Amino acid sequence: MTVTTPAQAGAPETVGDSQGRPRSDRPGTTRGLPSLGPEGTRLLRLLDDTFEGWGTTAGARPMTMPPLLPAADLARLDYYDNFPHQAVVAAPLDLERRATTPFCEDTGCFPSDALEPAALGLPSASCYAVYLDHQGTRVADDTLVTICSWCFRKETHYEGMRRQLGFRMREIVAIGAREHAEAHLADFTARIQAFATALDLPLRKEAACDPFFDKGSSKAVLQRLTPVKYEFLYEDLAIASVNTHRNFFGDRCDITLESTGGPAFTSCVAFGLERWLSALTRRHGSWESATQAVRDADARMRAGASGTAGPVI
Repeated sequence: MTVTTPAQAGAPETVGDSQGRPRSDRPGTTRGLPSLGPEGTRLLRLLDDTFEGWGTTAGARPMTMPPLLPAADLARLDYYDNFPHQAVVAAPLDLERRATTPFCEDTGCFPSDALEPAALGLPSASCYAVYLDHQGTRVADDTLVTICSWCFRKETHYEGMRRQLGFRMREIVAIGAREHAEAHLADFTARIQAFATALDLPLRKEAACDPFFDKGSSKAVLQRLTPVKYEFLYEDLAIASVNTHRNFFGDRCDITLESTGGPAFTSCVAFGLERWLSALTRRHGSWESATQAVRDADARMRAGASGTAGPVI
């Protein structure tokens, strides 16, 4: 598959203001926290509706999760050991200490002494909340959940819609038997590839690594032999991924199967919505063209599924 280089791509993913500046570069805009205008907002909603529809058609229950999670729960899932470079935490002001350690205008920050202990975490992926929500429960072998949440990642640098501090992630999460978790990823891998073909969006699939297991454990060795994460990249940008965690979260969250009583297996399919905006506008050149491409691709896939047109792949 031929990959379009940045020099070959269309217009940047952000529409400029009257002076041609993208929204993320305007004076007063915080780096890593760009805004979206009406065109970008419409396309983001269209994409999210499309991906959510894939999930609900497959039987997923739509849910809404909180934007923050207890740091103690994330620590129990080894989040701060495995992803310390991405971690963002939240803390309320210490009202007594704030009087002697006020907000610093020079740095634009509250001093750490002015804060209470950080007991809340802002997760870097949507699926953590799903596993914590199901902790201590028994689930059907074929459980599916879909959610869209704000996610947060500390990065070495930020760049428009490509790399952000705060962004939205649509996920479709499988919890249940091993076969269910594996089939979930196979089905959605084919769906992502078909959608990309219909969009004329060249993607390449690459193995990646998420350290869900202790680095020295036998599971970590198995992960190196059998990848647990694949990313779908446009140019150098991962816009979607399929991830298997085996029974890691089933064990840690005590999620068991109704059929056997054993720990549940989990897998998830993730879509970084702003990253899709970046890829689509770079490929198609404008918000309008990108939006039409999504509508046309969705129509083609629906027609193919109903048998009125040939398969997209």
